[in-house]
Amino acid sequence: MAYTLYGIKACDTMKKARTWLDEQAIDYAFHDYKTQGIDRDSLERWCDEHGWQVVLNRAGTTFRKLDDASKADLDQAKAVQLMLAQPSMIKRPVLDLGERTLVGFKPDQYAAALT
Repeated sequence: MAYTLYGIKACDTMKKARTWLDEQAIDYAFHDYKTQGIDRDSLERWCDEHGWQVVLNRAGTTFRKLDDASKADLDQAKAVQLMLAQPSMIKRPVLDLGERTLVGFKPDQYAAALT
């Protein structure tokens, strides 16, 4: 089965995840949501599965540069809107395994799910 790895090409964590997948000879398609965008359904599914607090990357520069009004009163609907407008606010990588997803990259978590 081919999986889909969502993220941004230039991200260091993405590079680690891609290298790990390549070293394990795991087939995957890469979806760069900075250039290809992301659909609302995927974001909502990820937020439903993991919580918007996990999916929204509040530690990143893009989020930190937002004005205070944009950061105030966050909930899932507002977080999804922010991520749709600026996909670099999505935590990365997101690995879609079909029946579930993994958010972030931890080699042991990937190994448990894929090997």
